Amino acid sequence: MTKILAHRGASGYAPENTLEAFALAAELGADGVELDVHLTPDGEMVVIHDETVDRTTNGSGLVCQMTLAELKKLNARNGMGGLKHCCRIPTLREVYELLKPTPLMINVEIKTDAMLYDGICEKLTALEHEMGMEGRLIYSSFNHNTIMEMKRVNSGARTGLLYIEALANPWAYAESIGANALHPDKFAPLTYPEHMRIAAEHGIETNTWTVNTVQDMESLIRNGASAIITNYPTLALAVRARIENEK
Repeated sequence: MTKILAHRGASGYAPENTLEAFALAAELGADGVELDVHLTPDGEMVVIHDETVDRTTNGSGLVCQMTLAELKKLNARNGMGGLKHCCRIPTLREVYELLKPTPLMINVEIKTDAMLYDGICEKLTALEHEMGMEGRLIYSSFNHNTIMEMKRVNSGARTGLLYIEALANPWAYAESIGANALHPDKFAPLTYPEHMRIAAEHGIETNTWTVNTVQDMESLIRNGASAIITNYPTLALAVRARIENEK
């Protein structure tokens, strides 16, 4: 059965990459969440998508140049109405603490496609073991060198290759660098759905993003996507339930 992962938490209903969005994803019944991790200059792993805080907070500047204390002063509500309190940029540890009591899986995107963070794979591995999150995580990145480094540091890590273009024989590429999953933009699996079937035959998952329309959800679920990553988990869960009920 296709898993439903809430993209940056339930970001269609709550400010992205906040504890509020992750808690809501769990409440709504998502199978997991996807999130993004950067490293601060004081060595803290923080959950935010962009390299800067400008879009999602009331601040300005590069994440890699701001300490955790400076980041924690910002309001990450991102202009979303209906909230009367500030939302803070969480640390990865805080997200794990929130979600550990739940059954949710967590897709950790390592944001090394524009910034290189020395030692981040070691830090991620140490936190995974400290928090007892083995078997709950899959690490993804657009920087496939980071994926190979994660496998070197943590041979038991599950990893996924993020990409946008429609690759030829992507399962073979994943096998060649020891990745467990493909994480393509939705265009590739929607255009070449047979790739998901062939990848599965090779033991490679296809977890695709960002899937926000009923039409795309239906197509990907019917064609065997391992997971769809969506801003609207409630909608995706309803589509999946309807398809399951047809069987």
